[in-house]
Amino acid sequence: MAAEPNEFEKDVKDRVVVAMSGGVDSSVAAAMLAEQGYDTVGISMRLYATPQEDYSKSCCSPDDLFDARMVADRLGMPFYVANYQEEFRKRVIDYFVDEYRVGRTPNPCVACNNHLKFDILLDRSLALGSKYLATGHFAIIDHSGDYPVLRKGKDDSKDQTYFLFGLPREALPRIIFPLGEMTKAEVRERARGMNLETAEKAESQEICFVAGGDYKNFVAERLEQEGTVPGKIVMEDGKVLGQHDGIHSFTIGQRKGLGISHNEPLYVKSIRPSDGTVVVGPKTSLAVRGLVAERCNWLSWERPPGVFECGVKIRYRSQPVEALVTVGADPSMAMVEFKEPVRAVTPGQAAVFYRGDEVLGGGWIEESRS
Repeated sequence: MAAEPNEFEKDVKDRVVVAMSGGVDSSVAAAMLAEQGYDTVGISMRLYATPQEDYSKSCCSPDDLFDARMVADRLGMPFYVANYQEEFRKRVIDYFVDEYRVGRTPNPCVACNNHLKFDILLDRSLALGSKYLATGHFAIIDHSGDYPVLRKGKDDSKDQTYFLFGLPREALPRIIFPLGEMTKAEVRERARGMNLETAEKAESQEICFVAGGDYKNFVAERLEQEGTVPGKIVMEDGKVLGQHDGIHSFTIGQRKGLGISHNEPLYVKSIRPSDGTVVVGPKTSLAVRGLVAERCNWLSWERPPGVFECGVKIRYRSQPVEALVTVGADPSMAMVEFKEPVRAVTPGQAAVFYRGDEVLGGGWIEESRS
């Protein structure tokens, strides 16, 4: 059982900065910590500017900032809005566009956690005299051993550890996830019992900075100045099936919107940014035996063992698959060999390593290996 933060620091009335997005999860996290007697301070991050008609399903909108302030007022917490629009543009939006430009599929939520919430905001919490930073993520930091361990949240359908593999290991003792032992239904029930304004608020479902969810147009508009490179759509044997306007419109495993016709369903198997070629094939052609992960971050060790077995998750909504992981002299790179072939391994996405519910670490998929 994961220890509650106030169980391992009973003699200290600690200040906790709570990252408040304006949703029900962070609202309940703040309320629970306030109930436990923490000196809570709420912070919302202003990350981007979006016209009002476009932000109804996104997060971190002006309405969300207002809702976060309302909850903080109800709880009697100090509340601040921190303007990180420039940092968000550089670390998340520019990265998002650049990855599509070179034929990779980005994960902006991981980038936001790595560079904004658990980097810049963690430092900001220190400036406010806080020992801890808390968020509404569904995850657990287990303090029962010699060193904190990141574990999956109780609600497997909402577990968010896939997005958290990049947490700095040395920061684990300073991070609190109050909702880790709760299900989403329990969080909403708790919010209703506390009469929080966000109790019935719908979850955000889109990339927060992409109006209407149309990421292809979003990327195309930002690539317009430098121009997109047209290319060919080909079968694995080189047979040309059609042309395209830019590789930014494609991702590994994609079936719809290819702009070609064929006598059987075809999927994107690989993308070659060097010449703008998109290679397609039948579903069976998507299976690969392994991958290379780079820029790895390790949470369970300062340095991982050279070879170990674990479960590897290659996308948020997938289940971990059994694999053998090899780490050489450079611990930032890992070679993954799956015990059974896996489909649609996508460069640019994260590969996260699990042992049971423990998050060992993770890295960014550089390439697949057949």
